[in-house]
Amino acid sequence: MEYVALLRGINVGGNNKVVMSELREQVAAEGFANVRTYINSGNLLFEAEADAPRDEVAEAVEHVLARRYDFPIRLALLAGQDYLAELHNLPDWWHGEVARRDALFYMRGLDRGHVRERIEAMELGDEAVYFGEHAVFWGKFDEKNFLKTAYHRRLLREDFYRQVTIRSGSTVEKIASLLARD
Repeated sequence: MEYVALLRGINVGGNNKVVMSELREQVAAEGFANVRTYINSGNLLFEAEADAPRDEVAEAVEHVLARRYDFPIRLALLAGQDYLAELHNLPDWWHGEVARRDALFYMRGLDRGHVRERIEAMELGDEAVYFGEHAVFWGKFDEKNFLKTAYHRRLLREDFYRQVTIRSGSTVEKIASLLARD
């Protein structure tokens, strides 16, 4: 089964350095197949045994990271088919005229209901939010008004912020294209 692991907080501003070629080698050495990465922000694709439980796959990857790096690396893990299904169900605005698009992927153990409750309590500006099964998809429609959006003004201060990993809309779509090719 194919998986997408989205690592949080690596290679940001020169901090928490993870070399993607080394990461691929480490994950492959753990017994995973067809290991590849996309850009330097911790987008990891690989295959595991079809009958391997998802939680065991996540724990194995987390163990590789904990053994190798002296800083914590959290991740969101999705089966490739779930990732693609999530994108298939997105609202039309995601594919329309949007100045900025981001997906906030849930990490294991995150209370998704709490995230939804906190975001629904925000006064949205010129933006839209879609709550998916594995992520919150957030569109900001006008670049001139970005600084007035709840995304810009509130997100960093939310208690759940460290329990999501964010990818731009273009990265989300590129990962999907990498999955679709296989």
